[in-house]
Amino acid sequence: MRIVAKSLKTKLSGRTVLHGIDIEVAPGSVVGLLGPNGAGKSTLLRALAGQISSEGVVGLGERSLASLSLAERGRLIAYLPQERTIGWPLSVEKLVGLGRLPWRAFGKGLSAGDIAFCRAAMEEMDVAHLADRPATELSGGEQARVLAARAIAQDTPVLLADEPASGLDPAHQMTMMAALRRLAAGKRRAVLVSLHDLTLAARWCDRIVMLKDGAVAAEGTPAETMTAETLRAVFGITAWIDRDDCGLVLAPTGLAGTP
Repeated sequence: MRIVAKSLKTKLSGRTVLHGIDIEVAPGSVVGLLGPNGAGKSTLLRALAGQISSEGVVGLGERSLASLSLAERGRLIAYLPQERTIGWPLSVEKLVGLGRLPWRAFGKGLSAGDIAFCRAAMEEMDVAHLADRPATELSGGEQARVLAARAIAQDTPVLLADEPASGLDPAHQMTMMAALRRLAAGKRRAVLVSLHDLTLAARWCDRIVMLKDGAVAAEGTPAETMTAETLRAVFGITAWIDRDDCGLVLAPTGLAGTP
């Protein structure tokens, strides 16, 4: 199932944050959402998830987001927010199990199938060994992976993830991106993920959408969008750009316009 937004506009506190965004994420693809702080990445993800009101059209397959009930949205879209603080002293296993709520009848416990989804998601995010631990006692990186496992356990055709690799060590950044890649390729999920790490985006995303000041500044493959000119215009940086057997490698080298 693809997710499409057309002419999406959003205001927060009376200020226009998104200016007529057009974006499409096809099933089987990982699209990286890049841009400087304040560009509108988190707002776009929240609007696509139906978390905030917006003008324009958001479509899921043949249906509009506005026509869906909350339960239907929960079976179609998993949203992983940037905020990762866990306030409930639930075990990791129970917290991940909350991802199955949209699929359960009211008052019913987890089925054998639900438990299988949860265990697979915990294995995917390398938190299965923490299953009995209270989630509030984990490190920040571990909590981030637990919440990602909950989103994966939701098993929806669309996954929206806001900076899921932020705060993770390098190995678990790779684990996170590999999991998103497998969801897209293996289960034909449509994955939209915001990132700040340019090399992670270049290596793991099929397409890139760059935002600046609430509008799309560039869109295309990593090779098409991650050019010296675009990085200067969007981020105000200079960068070293190379290519190896795995794809593009990028490293910021300075601020544009400075010696």
